Amino acid sequence: MAEHIGQRIAARRRARRMTQADLAREAHVSLPMIKGCERGVRSPGPSTLEAIAAALGVDASRLDPAHVGTSRRVHAALPSISAAIAGYELALDPAGRPLDQLRKDIDDAVGWRLAAQYGLIATHGPKLLGDALAYLHSASGAHSEEAARLVVAAARTADAVAYKFGAHDLSARLIDVMRWAAGQSKDPDLSTSVAYVRAETFLAARAYRAGHLALERALDVGPAPNTVRSMATLGALHMRTAVVAARAGSAEAAYSHLNEARTLAQDVPEGIYLGTSFGPSNVRVHEVAVSVSLGRDHIGRALDVAREWSPGREIPAERRSGFWIEVARAQLWSGNPDEAFKCLREARKHAPQHVREHPWAREDIGKIRRLKRADATSLTSYGEWIDAI
Repeated sequence: MAEHIGQRIAARRRARRMTQADLAREAHVSLPMIKGCERGVRSPGPSTLEAIAAALGVDASRLDPAHVGTSRRVHAALPSISAAIAGYELALDPAGRPLDQLRKDIDDAVGWRLAAQYGLIATHGPKLLGDALAYLHSASGAHSEEAARLVVAAARTADAVAYKFGAHDLSARLIDVMRWAAGQSKDPDLSTSVAYVRAETFLAARAYRAGHLALERALDVGPAPNTVRSMATLGALHMRTAVVAARAGSAEAAYSHLNEARTLAQDVPEGIYLGTSFGPSNVRVHEVAVSVSLGRDHIGRALDVAREWSPGREIPAERRSGFWIEVARAQLWSGNPDEAFKCLREARKHAPQHVREHPWAREDIGKIRRLKRADATSLTSYGEWIDAI
């Protein structure tokens, strides 16, 4: 079986014109692992297989028909994540890895989150979070600042699977850990980045008015935009506030915050700042999100953006995928189910695990099937893959 998996990996990689080094980098796994898999001398575990599949833009079952999917393993890992933060304010065991290794592993985990590689997070996230908390409890002086950032990054990585897989109570607890850790720091940018993540709680509860007010208050006490990092964290928070304001039905506030983000992005290179992607391209992605969040009367703006531009590799895979899911909804609302389906297929190419767990994607593929009234093989296959049938 390992040999057949390796052959499928190699065939997909060549079809996408990727080198083995390209695939290793995109999948966040070692080059020897890729080479060994393709030669059939190594067999990837479930999380590694999913990481490789995500980098190739296919579901893992296309590489290994025996693969049972990510969801079961993620749900099995949620109790371990919960246990890791049960006594987060207490100093318990020492960290199980040296600081240099902890830094590297958390950097890798941030990459998994941005690439929507949830299987890897489920496998490694609980222990990583426990070690980050242990380091914060043992740190002192200048090391406390770094320790707080590591805890926020580790908790945010774990939160990615909690939030995406519907464990919203656990997600809220992880955000409390982030807020607590940021409070141990004197870094206002870190608190601003945590306020960005906290918006998930309001989005999950559909408490949009409360979320809008909370994010406005976070912006009021945010850092002065006098460094690239502070401009990026503020800009990202303005983007998130724009979406929440749009969900609350306040078009004026939504577009005002989007314009603030656009102004800040003029002086910020596209990149990742304290774990959040920000820059001019991200603002365009959020222009689509705001338009769709405001509803049918605003979708023309989303479609105008999509006609002129689409995100490239300067944007993380999960956010590229989200862009196409948003455009698919706009296309569906405008009466173009064929174009909507094309967008959902494009979204799947960028982050299959993200699409599979996205409620809009599942809902919209069901609507497209009903509108088409034809049992097209590709449409039915997509619906079965995303569990919409």
